[in-house]
Amino acid sequence: MNELPVWTLEPAAFSDLERVTDLKDQVMRADLERLGRWDPERSRRRVADAFSTTWTSVLLVEGAFAGSVTVRPDERGGRHLELFYLAPHLHGRGLGTAVLRRLLAEADVAGEPVHLVVLQGSAARRLYERHGFTVAHEDAVDVHMYRPAPAP
Repeated sequence: MNELPVWTLEPAAFSDLERVTDLKDQVMRADLERLGRWDPERSRRRVADAFSTTWTSVLLVEGAFAGSVTVRPDERGGRHLELFYLAPHLHGRGLGTAVLRRLLAEADVAGEPVHLVVLQGSAARRLYERHGFTVAHEDAVDVHMYRPAPAP
């Protein structure tokens, strides 16, 4: 496996919204089309609604924008992970795993569970399952997943 590039997570600025929206379109469009759910306006609105300069981070690889992730408090307790997008040219290199491991380690230190939603048939589901997420419930489009807090 290739060595991981140098990466950091930095707080998002409002000016990052367009880059995150464009990246979501790149990485999610095929799955959304497969599910009959591709609607560019709805997709953009969902990113705008979830994007937060408080909870969203941008992923920089060697100083350049390469992805995003939002980790916000979940109304059921713990954390909710969303807007986790990685530039396509970086897929399959272990970077998504490295970012997820860091986020989960932070949740573990805080003693908090993590919730997320992944699209049916998405390759990302396997990544989450490898890191302890299980299916809480699912429908024809979404798979709601949960990773419990570590035992004390």
